[in-house]
Amino acid sequence: MTKSTPILQISGESGGGQLLRSSLSLSLVTGRPFRMTNIRGKRPKPGLMRQHLTCVKAAAEVCEASVDGAELGSVELVFHPGKVMAGAYSFPIGSGGSTTLVLQTLLPALLHAESSSTLRIEGGTHNPMAPPFEFIEQCYLPVIQRMGVKTTATLERHGFMQAGGGMITAEIQPLKKWKRLKLTERGDAVETFGRVLHAHLHRDIAEREIATASALLAWPATDIELRYANDSPGPGNTILLGARFANVCEISSGIAQQGKSSEAVATGAAKGLRSYLASSAPVGVHLADQLLLPMALAGGGVFHTLSISDHTRTNMALIEQFLPVKFTVEELEPGVKQIRCG
Repeated sequence: MTKSTPILQISGESGGGQLLRSSLSLSLVTGRPFRMTNIRGKRPKPGLMRQHLTCVKAAAEVCEASVDGAELGSVELVFHPGKVMAGAYSFPIGSGGSTTLVLQTLLPALLHAESSSTLRIEGGTHNPMAPPFEFIEQCYLPVIQRMGVKTTATLERHGFMQAGGGMITAEIQPLKKWKRLKLTERGDAVETFGRVLHAHLHRDIAEREIATASALLAWPATDIELRYANDSPGPGNTILLGARFANVCEISSGIAQQGKSSEAVATGAAKGLRSYLASSAPVGVHLADQLLLPMALAGGGVFHTLSISDHTRTNMALIEQFLPVKFTVEELEPGVKQIRCG
């Protein structure tokens, strides 16, 4: 598409960074330019923050886009994509902003490049409001790999909020053809697992998290591993609680933050996994959001999930603006919803 292609008008008021990232991904894949106004309008600090700006600049670099408004705090962005180019790319966020969200923004486009690409992204690998690296590696990538994607991701160095300094790398092969997604059953149970990643903090913090989570899940405390992540430049802590099945894996996480007790961090993660295990739906709430775009790019598919977040509904509506698909949601039973795309 050229600059004469009609520009898509998008209001960013009701969405957060997710709306921007999805718009960038879709623009790169479809070649459709867009103008987003009132970016993150309902957030306490509206406009582009550092990690959003990294996504914009990274997206622009992989396709030599023409961009207006790519500045910190900007509430309006105009993005005209060019042709997506494979290559070896390196993107430093310069803070604890999420490396995994930058990866997810660029991945759909680089899958459609003519040759293989490598990505090196520096910033936060474990921070609030973003999937931790292990979620990408064990929950997200295995599903899209079954859809034909040949991509691997590696955690090179841990990085927590606020210091960042972590690093992930990814090897991305061009996609020959998308396979449609069908994920309606978990399959046989394989294992449950837990891990606390702990860097430059008192051991007591991790031990309290393990005690709290194991009590809530009725697991032996020895089932949750304590792993030191002292390669991280700054202090940090993450608890990861997971359940693996034949067809899918779910990880519920809690990130240590100033003013939040160890017990509160672990309780949030444990309750998240407990809710998932109480349902029969294979796809957790966060994974549901992340599978919408691959499913739409494949031209359709179906999966079952626990509940539909506002994020998910906003994302579905946005994808329908860029691609000739329609999403439908059906409640199959209390706590199980079917999302179909076609």
